[in-house]
Amino acid sequence: MADTSKSDTPQIDDIQKTLEKQIADLRKEITKINKSLAERSAELVDEASDQASHFYDTAAARASRTAQQLRSQAQVVSEVARENPGTTTAVVGVIGLLGFLAGLAIGQSMNDTQRRWY
Repeated sequence: MADTSKSDTPQIDDIQKTLEKQIADLRKEITKINKSLAERSAELVDEASDQASHFYDTAAARASRTAQQLRSQAQVVSEVARENPGTTTAVVGVIGLLGFLAGLAIGQSMNDTQRRWY
């Protein structure tokens, strides 16, 4: 077996101290990186929250304008229907008849059994 001499021990101690210093430096760098990542992620969350709030506000404003427009158009249609009850009845009747005929056509096309004349 080889014996380690006293001259080898200081080199091993120097190497160990150097490695320990490097490890400490790496830990400091990792801590800095973690802080930087935490700050950046907080910024991204704030930005995303601001954008979501902006989108919500825009959508709410558009929905409000659309609802107001639908109300005014429904009111116009209602007034026309009150002024012309005969025409309204005819239009509703025709729409009902068309719906009934469409239902019959769909029912016939979905019927798998063939009808025989006998």
